[in-house]
Amino acid sequence: MDKMKNSNDSTVYPDFIRDLPEADIPVKGIRGWLLGDGRRQALFMDIMPEAIVPPHSHCAQWGIMVKGEMDLTIKGVAKRIRPGDNYFIPEGAEHSAKFHSHVTVIDIFDAPDRYKAKK
Repeated sequence: MDKMKNSNDSTVYPDFIRDLPEADIPVKGIRGWLLGDGRRQALFMDIMPEAIVPPHSHCAQWGIMVKGEMDLTIKGVAKRIRPGDNYFIPEGAEHSAKFHSHVTVIDIFDAPDRYKAKK
């Protein structure tokens, strides 16, 4: 069985996910690991409740909530996202997020370089 890298690390992701390149995410309380095929990028995100994603826009994004709850606002419409829920953010749509608990989501971006790896 895959062990956690750090006993204080509460992420649900196993070592083989956390061995992927870590994304350089400029928001306190958010970590993510990158996987891509040269056309699109997947991000395995681990988010603490204190994190706040301010309004922004970029390429199209699809995601699925694995664990936790968040409010996701897309084009001014807020929706509570819970485990098993998925969401789609169209290209260029302004969106933001507020987290109510420790959150784990998997996001797919319709661009190969939405995030860069930490150096």
